Amino acid sequence: MQLQPRSKPAAAIPAAYPDAAPPTAPLFTVEQFAARQPAFTAAALRNMIFKADTRLGSKGKIAGNGLKECGAIVRVGRKVLIDEGRFLEWIRTQSAKGNP
Repeated sequence: MQLQPRSKPAAAIPAAYPDAAPPTAPLFTVEQFAARQPAFTAAALRNMIFKADTRLGSKGKIAGNGLKECGAIVRVGRKVLIDEGRFLEWIRTQSAKGNP
């Protein structure tokens, strides 16, 4: 009996899960992202993450800033991770809209 060579695991995963999203940029914690991108402090990132969700204000609902919808924030339990590529793309779209 002759053994067939095994396929590479990286090639087998897309074949097994054709609807899966392609891998994106690495994920970073708030502190790691702030160290990697010095334009953003950890406090500023936490503020943006807080404002990503729709919240209730004194005058009713306040819409989120879109950071969550674009997929830049990944929550695993209590841990919050930032997808660098999607976050920077979101920043570019904010500039294009002319938001303050």
